[in-house]
Amino acid sequence: MKTKLFFLATAISLITACGNPDDNSINIFSIEDDKELGLKVNTEIQSNPQEYPVLSRTQYPQAYSYIEGIRNKILAGGNVYYKDEFAWEVYIINDDNVLNAFCTPGGYIYVYTGLIHFLESEHELAGVLGHEMAHADRRHSTDQLTQIYGLQLMLDILLGQNQNDLTNIAASLVTLSFSRSHETEADTYSVNYLCPTDYRADGAANFFQMLIDEGQSGNTPTFLSTHPDPGNRVQNITDQRNEQGCTGTGTFDAAYTNFKNSLP
Repeated sequence: MKTKLFFLATAISLITACGNPDDNSINIFSIEDDKELGLKVNTEIQSNPQEYPVLSRTQYPQAYSYIEGIRNKILAGGNVYYKDEFAWEVYIINDDNVLNAFCTPGGYIYVYTGLIHFLESEHELAGVLGHEMAHADRRHSTDQLTQIYGLQLMLDILLGQNQNDLTNIAASLVTLSFSRSHETEADTYSVNYLCPTDYRADGAANFFQMLIDEGQSGNTPTFLSTHPDPGNRVQNITDQRNEQGCTGTGTFDAAYTNFKNSLP
């Protein structure tokens, strides 16, 4: 009996250790698992240009330099926990009909041109990028995918089995619905990430407000779902910015317009 209890206690401690130090959640996967799964999913996305028409870095160097500059500012702020462990590669998907962005486990970030064209300022895009990066940094994606596909299937994929299911996992990331607590945490961490930068730290709130103003709050992208309500999220993000005393004011509107014009 004592031996069984010892092994149970050891297993629980190992599982809990996989989370961030300031996070009480339990994630059964290691950081290496997140990185491996993210790499597999990224490879699957890159191999399917019909479904995911990713813009070429060679053909659009200006656009990639610009959006990677935003990512670099966020990472340089010092609040992304897995800054040096995850890939944090950015890709632009050429589809103006999709108002979305997502980030795989391990930090592969995808942004649709539909979202880029909809936004009006650089700090709004920075806020959305921060939100998506938070889902990977806080390891929400691994949690949610495990709930959807089951532990055994996720383990099989990491072991090189059931590779056909990678197609489904890649597709699900586009419309992945996170829990209320995960969405709230990603909103909060978006502010945390942007606060040390020269961006307005409540950039994501501007996006929510634009959706509300245009009457689209009932048909928002899944990553901006109504759990919690968009109006509440605007207030929460704004409150976080005020509580943290964030002072960034830069919007860089002219640069953002040039960025949008550089896209197809």
